[in-house]
Amino acid sequence: MTTSPADTAETRFVEGPSATFAYRRIGPRVGVPLVLLNRFRGTIDWWDPELLDHLAAEHDVIVFDDIGVGHSTGTPRDSVEGFTDGAVEFIEALGLSQVDLLGWTLGGIVAQYVTRRRPGLVRKLILAAGNLDGRVPGAPAPDPKVRAILSRPAVGPDDLVYLFFPDTEAGRAAGHAYLARVAGRLAAGRPDVSEAAGAGQFTAIGTSAAIPFDRTEADLAAITQPVLYATGMRDVMIPALSAYVAVQHLADATLVIYGDAGHAFLFQHAKDFATQVSAFLAA
Repeated sequence: MTTSPADTAETRFVEGPSATFAYRRIGPRVGVPLVLLNRFRGTIDWWDPELLDHLAAEHDVIVFDDIGVGHSTGTPRDSVEGFTDGAVEFIEALGLSQVDLLGWTLGGIVAQYVTRRRPGLVRKLILAAGNLDGRVPGAPAPDPKVRAILSRPAVGPDDLVYLFFPDTEAGRAAGHAYLARVAGRLAAGRPDVSEAAGAGQFTAIGTSAAIPFDRTEADLAAITQPVLYATGMRDVMIPALSAYVAVQHLADATLVIYGDAGHAFLFQHAKDFATQVSAFLAA
């Protein structure tokens, strides 16, 4: 059996003003580090080791838990601004002067906020199924089943597969394969996302969704860094239309759509997505 660098990476800790941040770092310490920002109710244990290993073949990859989430200490935040504070604190605590950011879903909103607040800190931006502030005009109404699942204190394996992967035989198989890959970390006594942290994230998402879209357009236009925007056509949580609309308001954007994938396209197509990311970062 081969050993996955992501599965064996040591959990490290660094002190920031508001928390002791937990993080893992894999790959060569060369070039601009790639910092990953996680999803709603996600922790460093939920990142797919297959994706991390592919990314770390060429890049210095860092995953971390934000303030009050997972392995990190501190009082959980309940706004995107609060999560942004945490991300900036963490990056500065590591002494990094410039980073590339990859934000998945909720992490995509945070990545955009970090980029606008500290433009000199971010070289390139990758948004994977990234949320936008405000509801995109013309987007379908949210699926009631999705909202019902997200509002629960805990989500089971079948619900997670439904949220992240297409509701097809191939999609469900990909979902359960992903859960098998993260099972090792999750079985090692990992901390759950607390009820307070989950509620704070849910509040932040709701507040963000209520922002008028004209402000969203202005916020997107303010991002001048190159952006790789990737999405799954069968995403039941964030419609692919959001990505299509977003790139029309970004100064320098590339759009990639995976037609047979959903919210977790980056795990369903880990090698291909990592290749896309590497090409984008090298350009």
